[in-house]
This record gives sequence, structure tokens and C-alpha cells, in this order.
Amino acid sequence: MSAATCTQRAGVRTAVAVVAGALAFGLFAAPNALADDDPYPSASAAAPVEVDGNDPDLKLPDGATLAAPKVLDIKSVVEDLDGEERREDTNSDVKFALQSEVLFGKDSAKLSSQATSRISAIADEIKKQKATTVRVFGFTDNLGSSAHGDVLSKQRAEAVHNVLAKELDGMDITFEVRGYGERYPIADNSTEDGRKKNRRVEVSFPRPES
Repeated sequence: MSAATCTQRAGVRTAVAVVAGALAFGLFAAPNALADDDPYPSASAAAPVEVDGNDPDLKLPDGATLAAPKVLDIKSVVEDLDGEERREDTNSDVKFALQSEVLFGKDSAKLSSQATSRISAIADEIKKQKATTVRVFGFTDNLGSSAHGDVLSKQRAEAVHNVLAKELDGMDITFEVRGYGERYPIADNSTEDGRKKNRRVEVSFPRPES
């Protein structure tokens, strides 16, 4: 079963997605019929089917056991309305994506004046999460040669890494820095809006084990 919700407020777009197979085990009850003016009406106005707890078909056969329980993976995505910065949170990882335009000049790997404050904010989150491994990956759109994109994306990733390394000096962190060029687009490269999203640097790190 999959469900998704999306809200927008105070200049921030938030989306949360949950993927689970819990309905088969009765963890989520069937929805009751809702009022006509409810913004989330049920699929059917009919009352939910009654379940007989004594029905032998609902019981495990002799010798059978339930699978081990596991934590469902929940992804939360927060993106500013201009799409310049995006944060994704899951149970295991945190990822920040910054569009290249807010970090660099056109076709450049030199950081802009406003870049440091944005990178510093990410460094603060790394400190908060007490991360020990940080990945810094650069990406470009599909304009220009693939070879040029590979070089530029790596240079940009290294520039962001250099700032993070200074901000996190004294912490025992292993950095992984790569440039992927035009590979792994997150938007349509046939439009400028899409290409703008694809020109980005991502900083990600696993959450510490609790």
C-alpha cells in the first residue's frame, strides 16, 4: 500500500510518503464514510465489512509464524518554493540538495558570496546528527559535453567539501566526494526549469544508529 500527502505553507513545500504492506495484517482499519464536505472523502460510502475474529481462515496454520516486525521507511521532503534548496529525510539518511545557481556562477566552480551560509547550515545539521560519513556529490544538466559535465560536477562537489571540512574541523568524519555530471537527473532536462533542478550539489549522510 502506498499513500502520499503534500502541503504548502510559509514558503515551504512539504511532502511525506509512506510505503507499507500493513493493510493485509489489519493494522489500518477500512475508512468510514465521511461527510460530503470533507476534503478527503472515502472511496465508498458503504460501511466497512465486519470481521469475525473466530473465523479459522484468519488464523495462522499450525507451525506458522509471523515475519519479524520492521520499521516502515518514511520519506519527508521539504523544498523551498523556488526549488533552490531541498531536504529529504528517511529513517536512515538525511540529504540536502542545493541548486548550482545559488552556489556558483555560470559554468564555474567558484563559490558565490551567499554559498557559505547555506553550506554552514548543512554543517550545523551534520554536527547535530553526529554523522561520521558525509557524501558530497555534484551533478549537471545534459547541455554541453558529457566529459565537461563530469569535470565541472566534481570540481563543484570538491568546493562544497572544502567548506564543510573547515566547518567540521575536529570531527572524525569520512568524506566521499564525487562528480556524476549529467547522470541521475531528478527532473526533465528538456526544460530550463528541469535543467536548473538537475544542476545541483547533494550532501547526504546516514543517521546514527540509536
